[in-house]
Parts: sequence; structure tokens; C-alpha cells
Amino acid sequence: MNLVLLAAPDIIPHTSRALLRGRRHAHVLSVHRASPGDVLNVGMEDGQIGQGKVLRLTDTELEMEVALNADPPPKVPVILAVALMRPPVLKRVLQTAAAMGVPQIHIFHARRVEKSFWNSSALVPGEIREQLILGLEQARDTVLPSVTYHKRFKPFVEDVLPHFLQGRQGIVADPSGRPLSKGAEGRAVLIIGPEGGFIPYELERFQAAGCILAGLGPRILRVETAVTAFLAMLS
Repeated sequence: MNLVLLAAPDIIPHTSRALLRGRRHAHVLSVHRASPGDVLNVGMEDGQIGQGKVLRLTDTELEMEVALNADPPPKVPVILAVALMRPPVLKRVLQTAAAMGVPQIHIFHARRVEKSFWNSSALVPGEIREQLILGLEQARDTVLPSVTYHKRFKPFVEDVLPHFLQGRQGIVADPSGRPLSKGAEGRAVLIIGPEGGFIPYELERFQAAGCILAGLGPRILRVETAVTAFLAMLS
């Protein structure tokens, strides 16, 4: 945790102090090993970042004096669209996307996505939020990405995707695509397939919508590795 992310309920009414319990308190106590007088990096959810001076730290509570005076880092100009994956992989992808500054995440269905994945508890809003917050804390960011689900492939490609592509280049990650050079595409929609890859029909539909196929070489990468590599190139 490189930043203690605060929410409005953490602030003591009519003060500039925050009171924390639970996971964040435990992390500051056991990992940072803070003590009264220490200063921590803090940020307000969807707001500014700054510092929090530890006033009181017990086995159950952390009280800080908070001063926020700087904007969070800017988001990258990339919309991320990923086919739904196994829950453990999804958690890692959400953390990575949030840490790397993605403003929008779209999760869609594809042929090689197990339909049972859509019933996973990993898609519960509270679980999604937890992973995003972990990513923000890592990167010292405060603004949560939006996350939207699309349970049918064809409506996503034909009705939703064209709106994203206005003023952006659609890039479908596929080993058959041309090599992608660092920072070459600027504003983009990055589309990552399921762990088994896209079927030919799906690649055809993306290309018909105006997307290009792009690769990083002949190696087949894990989904979370591909997300990280492509976002690094496009950023």
C-alpha cells in the first residue's frame, strides 16, 4: 500500500481528521509499522492526494490529520475491453488496470468464455471495488475506473464498441497481428481475448468494426501479462 485511500465516511465530521479500522489500519500497523507523528501518503477517493499525520494508533484504530493538496496522476488514454476470465485472473487484471491508470474497463462475453464465470462472486460490485482499490493504492491514485459488463458478444461489437472507437483506434491483441510499437496508437481501445483466444468469427467482427490486430511477437502470453504489456506500450 503506497497510499492510504480514504472515503467520505472515514472523515470525522467537521474536522480534517480521518479514523480508520479494518484492513487499512492493520496494514499501517503491521507493514508500515507507523507510530504517532509519522506521515503517510493519503488520498480521497475520486479526489486529491496529500499526507496524513498519525495522531493515534491503537490495536483497533488509526486516527490521522489529513491535508490534501495535489491532483492524482492522469489517466492513460486507453479504454480496456477484456473477455471475462477465471476469477483469480480477473482480480489480477482489475488491479493492474487500476494501477496503470485505465479510466474504463469493459468485460464482455466471447465464445471461449465459460458461461459459469458470469455467476462468479468475483463480479459482485463489492469484490470488483476491492480489487480496483488495491490497484489505486499501489499506484498512488484515487480515481476508480468504471467497470461495465456485456454478456452478449454481438451487441457489444455492433452496438457498443463503435461508440468507443470514435476518435480512438481499436487494437485487438492477437499473435497474428502486426507488431505494436511503443506509444504508436495514442488514444486507443485495447481488446484482450479469453484465455483460449478469440475464434476467427470474433476477429472478423472486430476488424469489420474498424479494429486492427496487433501482437507482441509469436509467444502466447497469459491474459494478465498481455494486459500489462499492451498497456505499457500504449502508455
